[in-house]
Amino acid sequence: MICTLTARRLTPGAYDAFREAWDVSYMNEAAIRRWKRIYHVRDVTDPDIIISFGLFDGTLNELREAQTAIGRSQQVDRIAPHVADVLLDGSYEVIEELTP
Repeated sequence: MICTLTARRLTPGAYDAFREAWDVSYMNEAAIRRWKRIYHVRDVTDPDIIISFGLFDGTLNELREAQTAIGRSQQVDRIAPHVADVLLDGSYEVIEELTP
């Protein structure tokens, strides 16, 4: 399993426009279903810092293929006007799941 994660500082008050541009309805449905869960979370002290992450069930090569199929570069282009800064962006192998 791979966690895809991007932390962004949005332009002030841009969350609704960012979310509309990020929307999965623009994407290849079969490819987006490879993510088991996708989350947007907001910093509790700064509402313009948004972390988007998802859990992808597959290999790194399958992830790259799925990102191409969903139009990841086009998605980044759609959301770019609403982003002041990308703080962190990457793909991370899940090495352990902790269950409370």
